[in-house]
Amino acid sequence: MAVLPTMCFSATASFVTAAVTGGIGIAALTRLRQPREILLAATPLLFAAQQMIEGLLWLDLSAARETVTASTLTYLFLLIAEVFWPVYVPLAVLLVEPGRRRRWAMLACLAAGVAAGTYLRWWVLTRPHDAIVLDGHIVYVTAYRNSVAIAGSYFAATVLPLWLSSHRRLNAIGLVILTGYIASYLFYWQAFVSVWCFFAAATSALILWHLRQPQRARLQVAKV
Repeated sequence: MAVLPTMCFSATASFVTAAVTGGIGIAALTRLRQPREILLAATPLLFAAQQMIEGLLWLDLSAARETVTASTLTYLFLLIAEVFWPVYVPLAVLLVEPGRRRRWAMLACLAAGVAAGTYLRWWVLTRPHDAIVLDGHIVYVTAYRNSVAIAGSYFAATVLPLWLSSHRRLNAIGLVILTGYIASYLFYWQAFVSVWCFFAAATSALILWHLRQPQRARLQVAKV
């Protein structure tokens, strides 16, 4: 039996993560060189908002009572995690990509993200969902779904565009997200959605690192 790595997930951890990523997001927005970078630069602020939502949900769940607030926060978190990101990520990476062939590949990833997001939006809004605290993590409870194709589309949208990018630092972000994806699945599968989003928020520092580079150093122009 695998032993779960010790990690501290709590309202405090979510709020601290929100504060740190929010600060990084503000710094990233001050580093903009071109309007097409705004979605990428705004990503840490969006991660901060998502972590803030989960922090509020932690507080509500800790009170051990079912409330409308907890239900609203649960649905809001799931809509961001499962519907928003698979569309936003490929679009943000596509906008800063200079290579034509890579852009075409990223458009395919965006199409996969739109398909996954559309299906997951329908699923989230038409099925009962709940959130519980289990073994120190928030577990989002939903009806069973055969989601191999959707999981593949979600992966194609949120990871592949970063690997396809001609920006080396965005490639590094893709590697971090994949590592978090694997670790979350292997060790925290019941709380996968919550834990993976926590790992993804950690990429905010890499986004700022990318934007802090001079324009010439940022760009790794593809030859394809």
